[in-house]
Amino acid sequence: MQISHKIVLTGSVLGAATALAAPATAQTLDVTLTLPRLSVAEYHRPYVAVWLEKEGAPARTLSVLYDVDKRNNGGVKWLRDIRMWWRASGRSLTLPADGISGATRAPGTHKLSFAVGTLAPGKYTVAVEAARENGGREVVRVPLNVTAAGGKGSATGQFELGAVSAVLAR
Repeated sequence: MQISHKIVLTGSVLGAATALAAPATAQTLDVTLTLPRLSVAEYHRPYVAVWLEKEGAPARTLSVLYDVDKRNNGGVKWLRDIRMWWRASGRSLTLPADGISGATRAPGTHKLSFAVGTLAPGKYTVAVEAARENGGREVVRVPLNVTAAGGKGSATGQFELGAVSAVLAR
């Protein structure tokens, strides 16, 4: 399954880029993540948050996957269980957020694509956190060294997340 999100980052994360960056110079961040199939008595799909960090800049939420169809927006109250994301930027976000919010995903490999404008060269971290009801919680941090040509990185989780990779390209 492939999901595509369009998001424009502004502020110190972008350097000289503006919110109206020309498509020819815009970069796309592709994040591929694996949700392992777990053999447990009571399995619930995990809530997942993906965000971008750069030292000295506020974290930027790229995607939040949760139970968006729960009556009276009830899925939002459990987003606090995605603790690291919640502390980094989740508590200040009004959900559902257009272009960021999405439904939970079944076990398997999923590709998320984000139009991020032009990221200034430097060291970034793509963080992916998953939390399950009656299950565990895990954060995987993917180091991303951004150059003029782009960047890529990968990391692997142990329980709630499998392989996670990030590729930044024009």
